Amino acid sequence: MRLILLGAPGAGKGTQAKKLVSKYTIPQVSTGDILRAALKDETALGVKAKAYMDKGELVPDEVVIGIIKERLVQEDCKVGFILDGFPRTVNQANALEDTLNKLDQAIDHVLEINVGNEELVDRLTGRRTCKDCGAGYHVSFNPPAKEGTCDKCKGKLYQREDDSEATIVARLKVYSDQTLPLTDYYKSKGRLTAIDGVGSEEEIFSRIDAVVSC
Repeated sequence: MRLILLGAPGAGKGTQAKKLVSKYTIPQVSTGDILRAALKDETALGVKAKAYMDKGELVPDEVVIGIIKERLVQEDCKVGFILDGFPRTVNQANALEDTLNKLDQAIDHVLEINVGNEELVDRLTGRRTCKDCGAGYHVSFNPPAKEGTCDKCKGKLYQREDDSEATIVARLKVYSDQTLPLTDYYKSKGRLTAIDGVGSEEEIFSRIDAVVSC
C-alpha cells in the first residue's frame, strides 16, 4: 500500500499517519524527518541541503527529490509507505511518478484531509509549548491543569511565533496556492479522495480506513 497524505497545517496528517503505520505496518516517510536524517548522517545530498539551509534558502526540488528517492528504495519501503509532506508541487509529483515507474511501483491513494480555515486557525493558534521541557498543550483540546503552567515540570507555557494568527493565515495561503494544482493533478489521475477532517481522531481514521482497505 502506497499512500500520499495531503492536508493543510493543522489538518491532522501526522496523527492519522501514525494510526495507518500502526494498523498496516508500513513506514511513514516525512520529508522533515528524512531531511534531518540526511543532515545528521552527512550524506552527499544532506551536505547539499545544508549548504542551502545555512544560507536561509529553500532546499531546491532536485535535492529534496534525491533524498526522497534514497528513502523509497530502502528495504522497509518495499511493502509500501505513507508520504507525508511530499510532494508539495506538481513538479515534485511528476518526479515522484518517474521514480516509482522505474521501481515498477505506483501510488494507490492520495488522501486529502479537508478542514476549513477557521477551524485550522483555532486549532493552531490554541497550541502552547513549555519553555523548559517542550511539552505541548492546547487551550481547548488539551489544556494544562493550571493555565499557563506545564503539568510535567511547572515551566511556563508560551505560544510559538509560528502559531500566531497572522503567521497561520499566511501559511494556509501558501498551502492553498501550492496545493490546488497538486489536487487537480491527482484528481485527473483518479487517485484523489477527499476526507472530512472534522471529528474525533477515531472518526477521521475510520473514514480513511474505509478508503484504503477497499
